[in-house]
Amino acid sequence: MAQSCPAVDVSDQDRLWSFCPSKTGAAIMAVVFALVTVAHFFQMFFHRKPYCLVVVIAAALQTVSYIFRYISIDHPTDLGPYAVQFVGVLIAPIFTNAFVYMVFGRMVWNFTNNAKIGGIKPWRFGLIFVLLDILSFFVQIIGGIKTANPRNDYNAVMTGIHIYMGGIGIQQFFILVFFFFAFNFHRTMNREGGNPRMAYMLLYALYFALLMITVRVIFRLAEFGGGTKGPTMTHEIYQYLLDTLPMFLANIVFNFVHPGSIMAGRDGNFPSRKERKNGVLTKTKRNMELSSTEFVQYATAPYPPTHYAPVHQ
Repeated sequence: MAQSCPAVDVSDQDRLWSFCPSKTGAAIMAVVFALVTVAHFFQMFFHRKPYCLVVVIAAALQTVSYIFRYISIDHPTDLGPYAVQFVGVLIAPIFTNAFVYMVFGRMVWNFTNNAKIGGIKPWRFGLIFVLLDILSFFVQIIGGIKTANPRNDYNAVMTGIHIYMGGIGIQQFFILVFFFFAFNFHRTMNREGGNPRMAYMLLYALYFALLMITVRVIFRLAEFGGGTKGPTMTHEIYQYLLDTLPMFLANIVFNFVHPGSIMAGRDGNFPSRKERKNGVLTKTKRNMELSSTEFVQYATAPYPPTHYAPVHQ
């Protein structure tokens, strides 16, 4: 006798789930992403890197999504929890993607002599790609919200799916453009030399995270491309293997190769607006400014009291 499933054992009119979701799977992933979130939160404060809040949000969104997935399984006709878990899983990777762009900009500042990539200053580069990521975010969230209610008219759901597919298509296009700059930066690091081994480890972590996001994008394109009744829409295992797992790996890699430990301290941060206004546009220039300031402070300081040991003759 087949085992009943509360999530699908409801009338067609009230049904939200197209398959029998696993409560155990949702609970496990909620705990796993919660641990990743806590680790990132601790590392953000330990290394004093506020920009790492973005990856904290990415992991936290995944955590919230699986918590509401668990709740939705127990309340299969309640649209609220279902919509939260559905939209949350769709948009969380955008924050991981944005974090990669932010880290890369800081790598250009720290590990190139002229602090430029493709003629673009690193803080502008990061800003440009984050803004493009935000554009993708809004397109995806509009499509995700329209798709989140399976009870909607079929044409409305399909419109939402097409909008969302356009959003992740835009996201992937920007990722491919980004790879061009990343490979150029990689060549620059090799040519200039003198960079620490961990700088390369961080760059490989960025490559890995974007590869995982790409796997997830391809899966979502295939999933939504098959409509609402395709095999990837009606079998949960595909989401766990091709979305959940890649995004877990894309987030946890930065727990092990954390940018705050590699680009540590104030020296690893972008120059402030005041510094940039004063012409501090490279890390070498900043170090020269700091050295000259320290010299002036030393040269103009009063002589410290000197204590001589008595001389015995």
